[in-house]
Amino acid sequence: MTQNQASEQPQVLQPLTTPEEVDQFLRDYPLAAVFKAGTCHKTMQGFGVLETFLQKHELPVGYIRVVDWRPASNHVAEMTGLVHHSPQLILFKDGQAQYEVNNWDITPEALGPVFAAQVPPRSGAGGVATDDNVEPYRRLMRAYLDGGLSEWAFQDQYVTLFRDDASLRSQREFDLLSRLFGDPDAYHGGLHQLGAPQERGDLRARVQALLNELGS
Repeated sequence: MTQNQASEQPQVLQPLTTPEEVDQFLRDYPLAAVFKAGTCHKTMQGFGVLETFLQKHELPVGYIRVVDWRPASNHVAEMTGLVHHSPQLILFKDGQAQYEVNNWDITPEALGPVFAAQVPPRSGAGGVATDDNVEPYRRLMRAYLDGGLSEWAFQDQYVTLFRDDASLRSQREFDLLSRLFGDPDAYHGGLHQLGAPQERGDLRARVQALLNELGS
């Protein structure tokens, strides 16, 4: 174990699958947050923003997969009186909701003042274990580079995969994965609005560069 690994403090990132687990989590951690995860890339982006603050601040986080753990999600809404959203971040102190932010409003500008005022800094570097499985993206990129997919087929499949990805990823991973085609919400009228795959530059070169950064 290196000196950096020894000083790194693991992040509390706990699944909350039932109402009872929600209550126990909030009893165990007087200052904590609950993150409700949805079913699309908004969750990935919102958690990525949160992850950057968790690296420098001491805040246990419980997360709820809303579709899978609906009773836990409903319990949070009932106990706080807050309208459900996903993604949704709620800061608790002594079991009481202090702050909430939802959807695209989960931004550095929104979280910065809250963390500065209410969340203590870490004494060492924080290690946030996220859902860092990028293999589906790697497989898709390899298939394109090996000639198994046309440019148009690759573009459609990649954007669909990214749009439906609700993984709890780091900000770095989100930034890397979104680099090829940008925010799919910009194409809400249909993927045909993306335009030609080469419009953003040499697609093959950009895919190879991304694959290298993700680790092929």
